[in-house]
Amino acid sequence: MQDKLRLSIEGMHCGGCVRRVTAVLQGVQGVKLGPVEVGSAQLTFDPSQTNAEEIAAAVNRVGFAARIERQSGKR
Repeated sequence: MQDKLRLSIEGMHCGGCVRRVTAVLQGVQGVKLGPVEVGSAQLTFDPSQTNAEEIAAAVNRVGFAARIERQSGKR
């Protein structure tokens, strides 16, 4: 089963930022990306492989400020 997650991400200003966040999220085990735009990212993830806090922390480690804006349970 997959959980849905929307992150609000501060510090993103351009396409390069979008590519950087996209790359880091693609590197998190169990994540399937949806749209990544300046200021936000939407994705689904397998809760047996990761969780929302770990996903936000991965974005924070590359210099952005990710906040969990919305998470919904299993689809």
